[in-house]
Amino acid sequence: MSGTTTAAAALRRRAAGAGANRWVVLVVLCVSLLLVAVDATVLHVAVPAVTEDLRPGAIELLWIVDIYPLVCASLLILFGTLGDRVGRRRVLLLGYGLFGIASGLAALAHDPQVLILARALLGVGGAMIMPATLSILRQVFPDRRERALAIGIWSAVAAVGAAVGPLLGGFLLEHFWWGSVFLVNIPLMLVSLPVGRLLLPESKGDGKGPWDVVGALLAAAGLFGAVLGVKRLGGGESVDSVFTVAPLVIGAVLLFLFVRRQRRRAHPLVDLRMFARPAFSTSVGCIVLAMLALVGLELIAAQYLQLVLGLSPLETGLRLLPLTFAAMAAGLAGARMLRRFGPRRMVCAGFGLTAAAVVLLTAMGRSDNPGLLLFGFVLLGFGLETTLFGAYESMLSEAPQEQAGGAAAIGETSYQLGAGIGIALLGSVMNAAYAPGLAHVGGVPASASTAASHSLGEAYEVAAQLGGPAGDALRHAARDSFVHGLHVTLLVSAGLLLLGAVMALRLPRAMQCEAPAVEAEIPGPREVVESRVSA
Repeated sequence: MSGTTTAAAALRRRAAGAGANRWVVLVVLCVSLLLVAVDATVLHVAVPAVTEDLRPGAIELLWIVDIYPLVCASLLILFGTLGDRVGRRRVLLLGYGLFGIASGLAALAHDPQVLILARALLGVGGAMIMPATLSILRQVFPDRRERALAIGIWSAVAAVGAAVGPLLGGFLLEHFWWGSVFLVNIPLMLVSLPVGRLLLPESKGDGKGPWDVVGALLAAAGLFGAVLGVKRLGGGESVDSVFTVAPLVIGAVLLFLFVRRQRRRAHPLVDLRMFARPAFSTSVGCIVLAMLALVGLELIAAQYLQLVLGLSPLETGLRLLPLTFAAMAAGLAGARMLRRFGPRRMVCAGFGLTAAAVVLLTAMGRSDNPGLLLFGFVLLGFGLETTLFGAYESMLSEAPQEQAGGAAAIGETSYQLGAGIGIALLGSVMNAAYAPGLAHVGGVPASASTAASHSLGEAYEVAAQLGGPAGDALRHAARDSFVHGLHVTLLVSAGLLLLGAVMALRLPRAMQCEAPAVEAEIPGPREVVESRVSA
């Protein structure tokens, strides 16, 4: 009798449908995502305090900042597919525990090496959490219309997390020491672990064949190398540097071996046949292009607001908040727009609206224009989130349910790669358009012009050292060159966004909705406890 009860409870736990608790599950998953999104940006404002306290070297400081997204991006496929094998809830709960332990270790770090280790462990925990949230969401909401609404809420929370990180970090630093930006994770994880264990449903893939450990390690190492190389390019490292080329080449070779291995296996780690489906492959490409535009533009916009307009970091963050609010609105309205317009028109319109916003922002000049910036950032946030929402929803709905973890990992990896490529590509375009304007500035020595051509910040430092008319001339020339480079970069971004709109024409015209096969409820806490007791 107990075995029957346990089996029935397990069936209810795996069944998706109209259970009231699925919205509670969504809340738990959104809290998980919020923590990971906040932790990706919360350290940025704490870097000066960390530098003053721990005295890291230049390389150590770089690893303190970059190791978290680097490790997280490289392990997404490994843990996403592991969740399909051993249970997505199990991987998610392990991620909660590791995230909490690593947060405590980071907060109490007394030297740079310990902080780097703690940030790496946070990346491992984030890689366990991120694909699990999307794959569980895919299982809990089998009805595509409800799932679209859930993904909209999920994506709105992601936008909130990215914006809240620096603001929360700034507030904590004003009242506590820098370690407090990590300690805030611990009470939330202490709540999420028992609540998640009681409320989250367990689900797995079909379980055919052994888990491909070698393939998982190939994917992790290949992505680590590729993302590291892209990040170095985005950081302004030379293209012919061995420390940039070697990770890119090694990463590309390992990823090639991974793809070849998956094609030859009867039970692959990631079913690459998903890419043969136009909706899936197109959605992945749209995510890459959208993130490429978003991250590169946000980075350049922040520099423009601070270095050209002279705004403080807090004022800069407040100026960028409309972009976040518009993204939240697009996420919440995404489900209705998807039902009405379908994936093709929605993603195409999102790309088109974003391209229009980018072209509008080319009117930015040396003087402040708050109205233009407000309108441009609102259009930008709404358009990009519309694009990302439609692409994520189409990708997740197109993937088989048993491959939900792998599909979610592919989507999150595309997100991370798009962000890294965006910083590298648009940063290179910006530098190529900025530097020539400083080649011949009257009264400025060639050595000073060369140093100033690296970035606007360095140009201001060189101008301050020169002083007098030469310094003023260099400062004005650098500011004008930066604005020119900004305009060129915006136009290149608009071209890429229009390319994305053309790519999105391969998406389905209408949203295909199927009734869920099972109308059972997800078990509440009492049912779960009873099934475990009877077992």
